[in-house]
Amino acid sequence: MRIGVSVFLIALGAILRFALETSVDGINLGVTGVILMVVGVIGLLVSLVFWSSLSPSRRRARVTSTEVVGNAETAPARDPENV
Repeated sequence: MRIGVSVFLIALGAILRFALETSVDGINLGVTGVILMVVGVIGLLVSLVFWSSLSPSRRRARVTSTEVVGNAETAPARDPENV
């Protein structure tokens, strides 16, 4: 479900819940509207999570560097028996 479909479901649910004053036998339009709004919000959140995981900032390579302090010539010799 994409963002547009989620927004459409939220809008349709809000219309059914808040704007209609008619009644239909066997269907409660208010409850149907609330269900559509909840499904739309869940779909919107899932879409945003997937979009954020695919964003370019997540795919950038992380470069780490190490700093060498001193060099091998000046470093103290290690005793192989104590290692």
